[in-house]
Amino acid sequence: MLANLNEVLLPARQNGYGVGLFNTVNLELARGVLRAAEELRSPVIIGTAEILLPSGPLEDLAPLIVSMADRASVPVVVHYDHGLTFEKCMEALKLGFTSVMYDCSTDSYEENVRKVAELAKIAHCFGATVEAELGHVGDNQEAGGREAEMPEAYYTDPAQAKDFIEKTQADALAIAVGTAHGAYKFKPKLDFERIRTIADMVHVPLVLHGGSGLSEEDFKKSIACGIRKVNIFTDINIAAAKAAEQAWKEGKTCLTDIIPYQVEAVAAAAKVKMKIFGSENRSREV
Repeated sequence: MLANLNEVLLPARQNGYGVGLFNTVNLELARGVLRAAEELRSPVIIGTAEILLPSGPLEDLAPLIVSMADRASVPVVVHYDHGLTFEKCMEALKLGFTSVMYDCSTDSYEENVRKVAELAKIAHCFGATVEAELGHVGDNQEAGGREAEMPEAYYTDPAQAKDFIEKTQADALAIAVGTAHGAYKFKPKLDFERIRTIADMVHVPLVLHGGSGLSEEDFKKSIACGIRKVNIFTDINIAAAKAAEQAWKEGKTCLTDIIPYQVEAVAAAAKVKMKIFGSENRSREV
């Protein structure tokens, strides 16, 4: 059944668990994630990101995942992740996405506030929710740059986070506390006290980007400190690729023979995360 972020994350905030966003650029990824969610009776968030559109065009992917989410037996948020342009965020809303992230984190604070507040007003008219980002969660590809040398300079300021939510009326806030997107080249060091402080100061669920590759301990401690949504892509992306490789090694040379391997691998990887996040058997709370 279709849901928005508030319907899934507010119960998670009240009851102290996390919900995974799994970006799904094709049928195999979407089937695997939804299979995991239904088998574990877990609420889930699926979607895609603007940077991933070359792998799965929005106009092609949207009808597929919106329909699958609507038919699912558990609550499913269809979320447009890291929307970089107002136009694409609007397209996602018109195509039936129930939530959008408008990432203006590299703009000035004032411009971030203005843009997110504008989109929030529109999205709420659709019955959809908006996630924003304050601070900046970089990429592991930037490992040699200034962001790696001075990560604290990009961390989210708690007082500013409170002001930001009050001014924008965003429904969820992605915060920068030491994670990065992509596969980690070095062990991340998360600022758990910052998570706890921000969670105490703002009234909306907090989001942790760059979740793939973190340890189980990191996830559980982050959630205990106040994280309610955790973004995952790299882990299930790699699981699907390795499954295809394994199928090929076993003599499966037709795509129709390879696909079941990928779906099963993605489901298994997603289940691991859902259990760590504590969302198993939580669908009844939504």
